[in-house]
Amino acid sequence: MPVRHIHTILDNERDFLLKAWGSTQAEEGLIRKDLFSEREARAHIELVFDALSQGVAVSVKHDMLDPEADCWDDLRAVLAKITRERTKRGVSTGEMAAFVLALKYPLFERLRATVNDTNGEVLIEAINQFTRLIDAAALYTTELCISDRDKTIQRQQDEMMELASPVVELWDRIVAVPLVGTLDSMRAQEVMENTLSAIVEKKADIVIIDITGVVTVDTQVAQHLIRTAAAVRLMGAEAIISGISPRIAQTMVQLGVDTGEVRTRSSLRMALADAFRQLDTDVVARKPV
Repeated sequence: MPVRHIHTILDNERDFLLKAWGSTQAEEGLIRKDLFSEREARAHIELVFDALSQGVAVSVKHDMLDPEADCWDDLRAVLAKITRERTKRGVSTGEMAAFVLALKYPLFERLRATVNDTNGEVLIEAINQFTRLIDAAALYTTELCISDRDKTIQRQQDEMMELASPVVELWDRIVAVPLVGTLDSMRAQEVMENTLSAIVEKKADIVIIDITGVVTVDTQVAQHLIRTAAAVRLMGAEAIISGISPRIAQTMVQLGVDTGEVRTRSSLRMALADAFRQLDTDVVARKPV
């Protein structure tokens, strides 16, 4: 009964194993005193150990440590809580996995010292089963870390996309879309959606798409701009592309890009002046009192 031997050791030698587990972590540099107090580190070890012991106790009757079994739900919940808490404070994915794996060695020592079988089959099976279980637990923490990291990256990308594609109300019925950096297909779609929404929300008649800060204008970027301008017209507004420098103008001619009916201006200032003329609006400097 390999699992019974594991259960007996976990149950009878809890204090010894907790201390040995902590010592193993210290030897491997996993005790992050810069991130956790000793009491917090001890609490994490105890939570994982006790959830593990409960799962092993349930598994005794089947004499099998099946990592996919329902009896490990509490262990998975504890690992999820501790993993997120530790990674938020700066523990790496590798350190989190090593934190779990460090329990192997003290338990193996106690198994070798207490399991008496002539040919070693029981000891080997106990070590194999516990190894499979702990490896699965360590892999679970790794998957959690990667999943949380991917979610963080996606959230940051979404936030950056929003910041990179703002729509600014310059004047009554005039909005501007200042573009900075690189304009790829995904961002172009975001720009178009934000722009069309702003036309409705701001009741805009003129949309100025300013590309002064765009790094490179190639055929793909030009097509994105023209499609956005066409969508603006379909919404009943007029589009003006500003920030057309001599270099960009030359590049667009060389590429054979036809802006069609889209108005273009060299600067945002000129585009705004053009927008005022279209709206028959005069802006007059106030005389000093």
